[in-house]
Amino acid sequence: MATIPSSTAGSATPAAPEARIGSMLQRQGALIALVVLTCIGALRYNGFISTYNIVELLRYNAMFGLIALGMTFVIMTGGIDLSVGAVAALASVIAALLSPYGATVAVGAAVGTGLLIGLFNGWVITRFNIAPFITTLAMLLGARGAALLLAKNAAVSVDTAGGYVEIGLNGVLGIPFPVIMLLVAYVLGSIVLNYTRFGRHVLAIGGNEDAARLMGLPVDRIKLGVYALSGGLAALAGAILAALTYTGIPTEGLGWELTAIAAVVVGGTLLTGGIGSVGTTFVGVLLLGLIINMLSFENLSAYWQSVIRGVFLLLVVVLQNQLSGKRKAAA
Repeated sequence: MATIPSSTAGSATPAAPEARIGSMLQRQGALIALVVLTCIGALRYNGFISTYNIVELLRYNAMFGLIALGMTFVIMTGGIDLSVGAVAALASVIAALLSPYGATVAVGAAVGTGLLIGLFNGWVITRFNIAPFITTLAMLLGARGAALLLAKNAAVSVDTAGGYVEIGLNGVLGIPFPVIMLLVAYVLGSIVLNYTRFGRHVLAIGGNEDAARLMGLPVDRIKLGVYALSGGLAALAGAILAALTYTGIPTEGLGWELTAIAAVVVGGTLLTGGIGSVGTTFVGVLLLGLIINMLSFENLSAYWQSVIRGVFLLLVVVLQNQLSGKRKAAA
């Protein structure tokens, strides 16, 4: 009789530390990897931690960071948005075409278009119960076609006299405007997720949509909100792209949705929804950007960079799946 409690305790005790370690790695693994790679880069490459390299790293990845933020909210509801790259390309064309009227008009029109596209995606998904994968894949094709039509299948030059390009060139206290937009967006996103009913509802829907409906949560309205957010942030990324490159490029944004998903997953947000964090997505964006930066220091071609990024993402997804399985088993 005395041996039974001892055996039970012995099997339960190791599970708790293992579950805690798995949970910590899932939440903070990207941050640990970011710190380690930063130290390696600082030791290996001259100028790696210079102000210029850090600023350029953040400036270039501001676009991906904005798209990843919107994707975080979508994925936390259990959805996906494959149209963000095409929306960014369309927004860059719209911003370039309207750049003679000033930055406010150009950015406003671009972001407004993204919001409308996101709302349409959310409406189709909720009204007709169409899978987000199919809906946003169709929108990817539609937005890409619209960008090519508006641009007449050519890059559209930005009017430099209107001051639009200052968005990409200037900043405050040495911090470029794209980086400021990125930081402000993530601060606001973190506040929304952690301190508002909207954020709590997002996680509840991703955890169990049927239970959320039974609880009386406005599931359809929340989904409309997250897809509108995703579309708007993707369009803002496109507007920044036009300012940085001086052109609206209808063929740009290919694979951006995969980069955004990669950053979200690397940050620890579950693809199945219900678990996620804005802060860890930001770390995921920095980590992926840092990896590309290190590969550039190694003078690897863009093709090899894509291969390495793909392998890295696959390893992260496998590791995340293993850690999630262990947490569920321990629970």
